[in-house]
Amino acid sequence: MPLAPRTRLGPYEILGPLGAGGMGEVYRAKDTRLGRDVAVKILPAHLSSNADLRERFEREARAISSLNHPHICTLYDVGREGDADYLVMELLEGETLAARLERGPLRIDEALKIAAHIAAALAAAHKQGIVHRDLKPGNVVVTKAGAKVLDFGIAKLRDEAIVDNVTRTTPLTSQGAMLGTVQYMAPEQLEGKPVDHRADLFAFGALLYEMLTGKRAFEGQSQASVIASILKEDPRPVSQFVPTTPAALDRVVKSCLAKDPDERWQSAGDLARELRWIAEPGSSPAAAIPSAFATRSNGRERIAWILVAVTSTAAVAAMALLATRTRSTAPQGTPSRFSIGSLPNATLRPDGVNARISPDGRTLAFVASSTTGAVSLWLRPMESLSADPLAGTENGSLPFWSPDSRSLGFFGNNKLRKVPIAGGSAEILCNVGSGRGASWGSKGVIVFAPESAGPLYRVSEGGGEVAPVTVLDETRKETGHRWPWFLPDGKHFLFVALPWKQGNFDVFVGSIDSKERKLLLAATSAVIYAEPGYLIYMRDNTMVAHRFDSGRLATSGEPVSLGEAPAPSYWTGGAVVSASNNSVLTRWGMGLPNTILQWYDRTGKPIGEIPVPAGRYEEVQLSPDGGRLATVRRSSVSECDIWLLDLDRPAPSRFTFGPSFNYSITWSPDGSRIAFASDRFGPDDIFVKPTSGASEEIVVLSGGALFKEPSSWSADGTAIVFDQPDPTSGWDIHLVSQDGKSESTPFVHTRFEEREGVVSPDGKWMAYHCDESGRMELFVQSFPIPGAKYQVSSGGTLINDTRWTRDGKELMFRAGDGLTLMAVDVTTGAAFRAGAPHELFKLRSDVLGIDFAPDGERILAAVPAGQPQALSITVEMNWLAAIER
Repeated sequence: MPLAPRTRLGPYEILGPLGAGGMGEVYRAKDTRLGRDVAVKILPAHLSSNADLRERFEREARAISSLNHPHICTLYDVGREGDADYLVMELLEGETLAARLERGPLRIDEALKIAAHIAAALAAAHKQGIVHRDLKPGNVVVTKAGAKVLDFGIAKLRDEAIVDNVTRTTPLTSQGAMLGTVQYMAPEQLEGKPVDHRADLFAFGALLYEMLTGKRAFEGQSQASVIASILKEDPRPVSQFVPTTPAALDRVVKSCLAKDPDERWQSAGDLARELRWIAEPGSSPAAAIPSAFATRSNGRERIAWILVAVTSTAAVAAMALLATRTRSTAPQGTPSRFSIGSLPNATLRPDGVNARISPDGRTLAFVASSTTGAVSLWLRPMESLSADPLAGTENGSLPFWSPDSRSLGFFGNNKLRKVPIAGGSAEILCNVGSGRGASWGSKGVIVFAPESAGPLYRVSEGGGEVAPVTVLDETRKETGHRWPWFLPDGKHFLFVALPWKQGNFDVFVGSIDSKERKLLLAATSAVIYAEPGYLIYMRDNTMVAHRFDSGRLATSGEPVSLGEAPAPSYWTGGAVVSASNNSVLTRWGMGLPNTILQWYDRTGKPIGEIPVPAGRYEEVQLSPDGGRLATVRRSSVSECDIWLLDLDRPAPSRFTFGPSFNYSITWSPDGSRIAFASDRFGPDDIFVKPTSGASEEIVVLSGGALFKEPSSWSADGTAIVFDQPDPTSGWDIHLVSQDGKSESTPFVHTRFEEREGVVSPDGKWMAYHCDESGRMELFVQSFPIPGAKYQVSSGGTLINDTRWTRDGKELMFRAGDGLTLMAVDVTTGAAFRAGAPHELFKLRSDVLGIDFAPDGERILAAVPAGQPQALSITVEMNWLAAIER
């Protein structure tokens, strides 16, 4: 039975759960004697009930406690309370390597650093005669000080307990008697042979392989097939997945994974020294790590060949000059990278779909906001040290290039537009809604997604008639097509179909000449085409390049890794990379860093953190009374769950369970329930679940529109306010009963976009965002019967994170730049009045979700851990050389 907070185990007071595994439950606890927080592991009952095992446990624990090494988790104490045995260990602040690997493979230099720490820990333990026997990602924690290995020698106790509970004639590899974690077990373990320290080195090789490739060295559809793979097969070399892998590192992994223990590395100490040598700059031509020219600190952009940290105007000039000189003097075909960010007169908009390199590779277009907060498209010529806004593109987004690189298309103010980059007026091509991508083909046709739902359309590059070019397939329950990308013939184009299925989108090839299409592959993002014949897309947490024959419209071979995926787009399925015709690639510079939950006062001064386990927290929603928090924690590009915590005792508990995308949290007025959106059945449906966990969630609204995002409740808790897109009118605001027993009804349904309705505390008014003026502004309308309407803002708004204070006397929201927090005094009741909005402060540029405390005196924000990270776009020159040499 789980231990409740404040339970005492000897001198240790339980604070809350940290996790659970095969060797028992782990809790955060307070050592009341020394006043420090520790981790307490409660061992399983099968250990406590066996006197011989308990004696061996204590003997083993004493041996483990003798290990004193910076990369081994320290064992402080061992105890017994009632019938429960427990270990007291060092409390580590970080994330397990297993959690880190959910986001994809590590960079080579990062993997080498962690691997050297693990090898050094193994060497120290082996020197004391202690073998781990269960080395795996879940038993390694990555902290700010480096990697730390957990549970040395404890697996031996579990193994003995299992053996004591199975007949001696039962094979140790039979179901229920498997010792260790199969994917990391050495052949001799699987065959029941004697095991020594070299079994740890095999597990280490499997661990290093997974760190570098994002894949397990040995895989199968069942435990038996995994075992067969370990006993008989050799994994593909790491360099086949990561072409920049040094030959020496390939040999290290291969040697560790040798079937015969005598053919492996014989010493973890020698292995650690070899890894440190490989990581040294200039260690050997075959072994040098490209990114080892510089080490990375928090807030600095990482690259493979050249590190360019852009933090000021001087840095922009110096680093751009360095990149230019490197390109001019480096051997032809040598890959190089540099970053563009922290512009002196603008702030990048944080989404990879808003950055596109021209087909000739000479100009980068991106979306940024000026110092006044005005959003527009900017151009940065590759030979220039600066970027400038492009006139006529105000409020523009989702840029796309003409084939000749002379004009730029974009979405802006509900129109599809184009503008010559040399100067001139922007032209309107046709009317659109919010837009979900466009592509300009060589035959003078533009294919685009005008809305978040519905098919793709075509229009001439000169404007004119608009016609559908795809048809939704009802048999596949399709709700939308988006993110087109033309192939070289100007006739065929790539696109993705929604909804996604288990985190993947179906990618098709369509044609401007017919409605026929061809299913190509599944990916976790939209797909782009890059000369001389590659498709680039996200697969799980990795960006890959896949050989593609544009004549046969078919892929060939296996995808090649291009490294960890950039942060996913806020637009579902968006392509966060772009490519020119001459081997220039751009990607959004930030991946998925861990975040902290930071409190600010109304002036922007940090005033504290909410302590939570390491992870990536994105959306944050405080309960109506301000005492609890619901937050979305992302585990991968396509998976995230909701977690709850009490602010008095911040030990998070999981509220939803994947694999699915669970988000758009809104508390009921009394705090007893939460409504949220989840794609577990395909479209984003609305669910309601008690916060007490007393019962399962119920489906309130399912099917129909692909996206249904709850944003508020009626004051009496009987109805849920939500947004959903309409193929003809765009996003509208609807109401649905909290029990799902009645049909949903529209509340605001016009030809404009209406988003995120939030009901006032007295239940008489709703604040929402609408673009009827040409950009999103904040409005207030009477509720529950629509009637009187008032515009509150005048400088543009971001649709997320709008709140009434608990007394209903203030509205708080984010300005159009997404970073400026605004507040406005209001009066509600029979009539509504609003004062002039005023600025509170500007958020960090890398902020994720925010929420306002119910009294409006504090602001909670999820921000990347460490120093603020400058938003940046990574430009990769000669990217093909890395995979074709």
